[in-house]
Amino acid sequence: MFKSGFIAVIGKPNVGKSTLINALVGEKVSITSPKPQTTRNKLLGIKNGEDYQMIFVDTPGLQHGQSGLNKYLEKSTESATKDVDAIVVLLDAGKINKMDYDLIEKQKGQKVPVFVVVNKIDISSYEKLYPFLAKLNEYKFVHKFVTLSALRKRNLDALTTALLEVLPEGPAYFDREQYTDKNLRFIVSEMVREKALLYLQEEIPHGIAVSIITFEQNKNLTKISAEIVCSSQRHKQIIIGSNGAMLKKIGTAARAEIEKLTMTKVNLELFVKVSEGWQKDKHMLSELGYDIKDI
Repeated sequence: MFKSGFIAVIGKPNVGKSTLINALVGEKVSITSPKPQTTRNKLLGIKNGEDYQMIFVDTPGLQHGQSGLNKYLEKSTESATKDVDAIVVLLDAGKINKMDYDLIEKQKGQKVPVFVVVNKIDISSYEKLYPFLAKLNEYKFVHKFVTLSALRKRNLDALTTALLEVLPEGPAYFDREQYTDKNLRFIVSEMVREKALLYLQEEIPHGIAVSIITFEQNKNLTKISAEIVCSSQRHKQIIIGSNGAMLKKIGTAARAEIEKLTMTKVNLELFVKVSEGWQKDKHMLSELGYDIKDI
């Protein structure tokens, strides 16, 4: 019997949703960063077993706000819990609060099994966690509770086994060699954005996006040019850095990851473009892949 199904992974920003999916799939599906809004698109991570295919839906962290980008992120998260076979509510062991409890409570009416997974147990002790775990046990509608560390890859098998129990019999929805639904251009743009978020830290909150201008690939060489879009001239200067040092640093780190992905030599050119208010501009959001009508 072959089992397959879609599993939504939801939670607050920075609880480790992308890290968990990457660990379960065994490939880098989603970029990771300690910043909110790292994951912006609803994307799929595909875990292929001998007799199953689990399709994890990575979602943006819960967002509030009136900008076009925030509305896109909110809608993306909402749509992720529709037409799935299970829902995983992910919590950060060190930061469980009312927002987490409210999110669990919201799943009460779901018609599919709901799992509550406490992540980052490697940075907390059982003594500290006990009051929260006791509180979580009050949610009788939750199918199962699992504690794990996505980063350390501890107890991932327990979650896989629990999810497999509730997955329905079904076909492989994707090629068995495939580990994500996104194309190479998208993955490359995300890799560039990840390195920008990593090195810019708090200097540029989340006001950047990456657009691939050209992408040419042959057997031995991949040529890519990309724009990092920011919202002000001041941000542009920070991204470029003194004598172009920061832009070069971002490009060097991104190129190394892209070469592993493509298994070719990579020629990566990065440019910086100022587009004031791009997060509220419907046309610009659409160009950058954040069109709410596509959800």
